Parts: sequence; C-alpha cells; structure tokens
Amino acid sequence: MSRENLLFAIIGLLGGFIIGFMLASSMSQRPEATTSVQNLPANHPPVSGNQPDPQQVFRDVQAAMKKAREEPQNFEAQITAARLEYQIQRYDDAIGFLLKANELRPGDYETIVALARVNLEAEHYQQSLKWYKVALLKKPDDIPVLEGLSAAALGAQEVKEAETSIAKLEKLDPQNLDLKQFQEKLAALKEVRN
Repeated sequence: MSRENLLFAIIGLLGGFIIGFMLASSMSQRPEATTSVQNLPANHPPVSGNQPDPQQVFRDVQAAMKKAREEPQNFEAQITAARLEYQIQRYDDAIGFLLKANELRPGDYETIVALARVNLEAEHYQQSLKWYKVALLKKPDDIPVLEGLSAAALGAQEVKEAETSIAKLEKLDPQNLDLKQFQEKLAALKEVRN
C-alpha cells in the first residue's frame, strides 16, 4: 500500500470517527433515543453503541499533535499530525507539519504531493503549483498530479501553465473526466484576459 493510499485510509478512518461522534451526539440529544432504551424488556442485555468514545478520539488527536510538536525529528509524527489537521480543515497547520516532514525527507514523493494538494485546498495556488511541479519532476506521467497541477494553474490564473498541463493531460488521458471542465475554465480565463 503506498503512502498516498495509507494517507487516504487514515483520513477516511478519522472521518468515520468524526461522523460517528456527530451522529452519537445528535442521537443522545433526541428524546426518542432514551425512550427506546427504556422500552426494552427487563431481561434485555445492556445496549452499547459501536460508536467510538468522542472524548477518546479527541484525546488521541491531541496526543498526535503534541507528539509531532515534541518530536520535530519524527517524520511519521509530522505526517500523522498533518493528516489530522487536514481532516479538520486546518490547512495551514497541516501545511506546517508537512513542511517539517519534507525537511526530514525531502525526496518523499507522497509528502510532496500532499503539500501540493493541501495548498490547493487552502487556495494557496502559487504554492500548490510549486509542489505539483516538483512532484511531476519525479513522476512526469502521474495523472492525478497532472490534474492537480491543472487545477492549481487555473486557480492561480496562470494561462500558459494551465495550457501546458491540460494539453499533457489530454495526451496522456484523453477520456479524463475532468478534462472538459479544465478546458472550459481555461477558455473562460483566456476570455477574461483578452
């Protein structure tokens, strides 16, 4: 399993915890939730939910953040903290942890791609472009990275960069689902520029 897949698996797991927490909180506030438990037969075994303890999840998140700050030379701690910050949409904090991870392992492809993606999410288009370009130097035919570069170039309103990346994307993956949208955005950007 690649680090990128692992990143998404952990993000998905955290998302599940957060959604579970929100669901559990909303269920505990409904009067019918307590009524249904009270209407169980006397000999019914105790009802326990499969929801994670939200306080424990919060403590785990806090512990991961603390570990990353206390162990600045721990690459995995930086990555874990970045994932958690990204999950709660604190992009600038996630970027800080990713930058530290990149200092520790400058050639780590997944970290470079994560820096590009998180900067794109944070709408830091110029920084996103920079990191996508670094990633493409390592893997020039990486379609998802090329898609991200196209999106970042369009967000940064870099017409030449967008033209180049969209043309390469079209050549490598002519059936790409995002291609038409990128081409339309590029045409609109060119129209505004003229």
